[in-house]
Amino acid sequence: MTGAHRVRDIRAEDKAAWLPLYQGYLDFYETSLAPELMDLTFARLLDPAEPMFALVAEGETELVGAAHCILHRSTGTRGDYCYLQDLFTAPAARGQGVGRALIDAVYARADALGCTRVYWHTHEDNKTAQALYENVATRSPFIQYRR
Repeated sequence: MTGAHRVRDIRAEDKAAWLPLYQGYLDFYETSLAPELMDLTFARLLDPAEPMFALVAEGETELVGAAHCILHRSTGTRGDYCYLQDLFTAPAARGQGVGRALIDAVYARADALGCTRVYWHTHEDNKTAQALYENVATRSPFIQYRR
């Protein structure tokens, strides 16, 4: 238990509760995925052969947050990197330590897996999240480019 929230691995029976969390994440970033991609993402998060994992935070009666991570190699280290791709807290649970509990659990999992780095991105306008991130990580000076 971390604070009032228990963080654990996602399970197959969590899909119905996970879907609104993931949809909330997508809505926040003003994007969408086709239902078959949502299904594929959930299946990948459960598949031990995939280089990814998901953690969820439980409130008293429901899931209140989720973190999705991708493990990958780096050219400069022996251990993998852990990319925290998605982090979302249900609006009603914000400000209650859910995000921090999830990040702490990601750090613990990455350490257990021998990862040499945990990193993530956020939108430059997401000041609320940045207030948390400034307390749990060091801001990188790198700028992301995409095709």
